[in-house]
Amino acid sequence: MERFPDIEIYLAVADVEAITRWLREALVDNDMTLGRAGKGIWRGRAACDGRSIGIMLVERAADGYASLWFDCDATPWPRDTDCARDASRALGCEARCSLGGWQPGDEPDRFWQVLPDGHENTIEWPDSGR
Repeated sequence: MERFPDIEIYLAVADVEAITRWLREALVDNDMTLGRAGKGIWRGRAACDGRSIGIMLVERAADGYASLWFDCDATPWPRDTDCARDASRALGCEARCSLGGWQPGDEPDRFWQVLPDGHENTIEWPDSGR
């Protein structure tokens, strides 16, 4: 399975405390914290399998969704969709992500939507609604 060089997902809920708890469990790093890095921006670092992962959370990144970005390929999730599924289940909120690695000519507004009940589908975003 292809492993993406970084991971980015969008979350319908931006509860920093809940996201921090989930990340500590998912990354098996009880010392991981997200610290304020500006208005609505949080940054942190985690260690996973001996590698450092840079993490950034932007509370209102797109259409009211928070962006959660991992600047490393050492996460437990090989692809954005894997992370979105895990986050949606753990946080009980909708998660969205790109359909895969973007290539020139790809449709930029097509995203993968994961709902907390496990339903998944392709959507057009930003015009998809909620």
